Amino acid sequence: MTATEPVGAAPAAESAIAAKAPQPAPGATPPRAPLIARAAAELVGTAALVAIVVGSGIQATELTEDVALQLLANSTATVFGLGVLIALLGPVSGAHFNPAVTLAEWWTARRGGAGVNARELAVYVPSQIAGAIAGVILADAMFGEPLAKWSTHDRSAGNLLLGEVVATAGLILLIFGLAKADRLRFAPVAVASYIGAAYWFTSSTSFANPAVTIGRAFTDTFAGIAPASVPGFIGMQLIGAVVGLALVAVIFPRGKTGEGQPAA
Repeated sequence: MTATEPVGAAPAAESAIAAKAPQPAPGATPPRAPLIARAAAELVGTAALVAIVVGSGIQATELTEDVALQLLANSTATVFGLGVLIALLGPVSGAHFNPAVTLAEWWTARRGGAGVNARELAVYVPSQIAGAIAGVILADAMFGEPLAKWSTHDRSAGNLLLGEVVATAGLILLIFGLAKADRLRFAPVAVASYIGAAYWFTSSTSFANPAVTIGRAFTDTFAGIAPASVPGFIGMQLIGAVVGLALVAVIFPRGKTGEGQPAA
């Protein structure tokens, strides 16, 4: 309203225009960002997440030889970084940063829920993997490490594989449970907090992410994983995603998916 408009005219005009404008259906989600913007958000977000994980691991090992303190520093940086990334990029792409989450959302969409379609799935997953590798290269470059060097950190023990099933199942249950309960607004804090806890209560330190697992094979530092261990980890993560979705179906049988996309 300008200083020359009658006091009551503008509200009346605005009301008339609003009444004629098409109204969204109840519960409809807002229009999505263009796919290229969402792909860029997934690539940049995953790259930043992996750079945080790998970079804080390198920094921790340079500052102390105490493995417990190294893990504490690594997990703390990841919690804060992940929370910020979800808050920033969640409104654009859903802040998946994780093929397991994207696949779970695609499966949910196929069964009538909200989520990505096959075309979006085919764009999201490569973007996440490329971002993870880029994030490792960036972290190694910042700390003067070889830009890409296969990790020698073997993680093939059965107890570690079980840890990945548990970590991923819990993550999927959390994300899709929040969606079913219409609580996705808490995702930045909830998901980051869960990952921080899972660093400590799972034997594998909770990779829970196929893209991050692939990326971490390219660094022979604290956060690395030997290439031979990657297939086992990814297989267990996919099994964990199935378990997580099954738990969501049992615990939230009639819940409605909240607005927006799952974040992780």
